[in-house]
Amino acid sequence: MQKPNILLIYTGGTIGMIKDADTGALRAFDFDSILTRIPEIRLLDCSIETISFDEPIDSSNMNPKYWADIAQIIEVNYKTFDGFVVLHGSDTMSYSASALSFMLENLAKPVIFTGSQLPIGDLRTDAKENLITSIQMASLQEDGIPVIREVGLYFEYKLYRGNRTTKINAEHFEAFESFNYPNLAESGVHLNINKEYLWRGISKQNLIVRTKMNTNVGILKLFPGISKDLIETILNSGKLKGLILETYGAGNATTEYWFVELLKEAISRGLHIINVSQCAGGSVNMGQYETSSKLKSIGVISGKDITTEAAITKLMYLLGENVARSEFKNVFETSLRGEMT
Repeated sequence: MQKPNILLIYTGGTIGMIKDADTGALRAFDFDSILTRIPEIRLLDCSIETISFDEPIDSSNMNPKYWADIAQIIEVNYKTFDGFVVLHGSDTMSYSASALSFMLENLAKPVIFTGSQLPIGDLRTDAKENLITSIQMASLQEDGIPVIREVGLYFEYKLYRGNRTTKINAEHFEAFESFNYPNLAESGVHLNINKEYLWRGISKQNLIVRTKMNTNVGILKLFPGISKDLIETILNSGKLKGLILETYGAGNATTEYWFVELLKEAISRGLHIINVSQCAGGSVNMGQYETSSKLKSIGVISGKDITTEAAITKLMYLLGENVARSEFKNVFETSLRGEMT
C-alpha cells in the first residue's frame, strides 16, 4: 500500500513560532525544515510536504480573503494529496474551520485545523502533540479511502467537527469545545475514532470550491436594557444583508413592541435575521416560550443548535452564493455540512 500523502498548510499563529534561546524573542518557524525540528514526524507512516503563506498572519487578522487562499491551496493540490492539515492561530480557528467546511463542497478527504497555545520551540509546548496527531488523523485510511472526510479541528487529544467548535479558554491547553456534537475522535494510548459521528455526506461528485463570501453581515448580542436607538441604527445600516441575533436561552428575546416592529420592518426590507442562542450548549426552539413566538411569526430564521462562528460564516457563504430570498430561510435551517442537528 502506498503511504498517504499529507500536505501541511501553514497560515501563521503560535504553533509556527520558535523562541530564540538567547534572546527569548519569538520568530516565525521555517516549516520546510520541520523534520529537523520535530524528528518524531519521521516515524509517521505517511509522506509529508509543506506549504506556507508568503507572510504568516496572526489569526486576529484572519478574513475571507485568507479563507479563499486556504481553499484554493487545497483545490490545486486536491488530487495529489490524501489529506490536509492547516496550521492556524487558535483565536479565530473555529471561524476558519467553519468557513472552509462551507467552501469545500463534496469534500471527500480530511482537512484538519490545528494550532497550539505555546510556540513549537517552547519547552512545555502543546504544538508537537497537536501537530503529530493531526497528521495521523489525516492519514487514517480504510481500504484506501480516508476515514475522515470533512473539516475537523484537533486540539489537546480531541478531534472535533470544525463547524461545531468554539474557543473557550485562552490559557489552558484544552482551548476548544464542541458543546452540541460529540467528539469525532480521541487520542490516548490508541486513536479512538467515533465512526458513528463522522460526516457521511460523501458524494461521487468532484470537489467544488466556493470562495464568494459576502461580509455585509453583523452579530448583535442582546442584553437587558439594550436601547431602541442602538438596534435601529444597526438594522438601518445601508449595506447590511444579514444579522446574527444572539438571544437568551432557547431563542428568547424581549417582547417590547418597538423591538419586534423594528425586526419585522427590517425583514420586510429583505434583511435575513438568524436567531442563535447566547448559551454555549443547547438549541434555539422558537415558539417554546411566548418570548420567542413573536420572532417566529415575523420570519426570524432559527439557528437551531449552530454555533455563532458557524452561523456567521454560513450567512456569508449563502449571501455570497446569492441564494434566493424565497429559499434562504429553508436553506439556512438545513444542515449543509453537519453544522446543526
